Amino acid sequence: MKIKPNRHQSKTLVPFVTNEDLAYMFNNAKNQINDWTVRSTLNKGMSKGAAYNILKSVGDGNKHHQIAICNAIREFGEYLPDVILGLISCHKKRPIPDVFHEEPKFD
Repeated sequence: MKIKPNRHQSKTLVPFVTNEDLAYMFNNAKNQINDWTVRSTLNKGMSKGAAYNILKSVGDGNKHHQIAICNAIREFGEYLPDVILGLISCHKKRPIPDVFHEEPKFD
């Protein structure tokens, strides 16, 4: 299973992603997503299909704002080429320690 970049990882990928990578990402998403009615990661009030229609213009070869590229990566980043996804570091979450408990002393 591919990694879906979170907000911080998406921001770190923006300088490395080219327009060709974005076009590859959108083509992969178009070919691999079967259910476009799933909620969008960016806006819970719209579907993946609506997000695709809005963000698709980011990969059309025009110069875009970094926020638009970051949002496109957050939404469809798991469909980027593996070389680009290899640039993000995957830190494992720290294990949650057991709860320390003492009975309260009501003196």
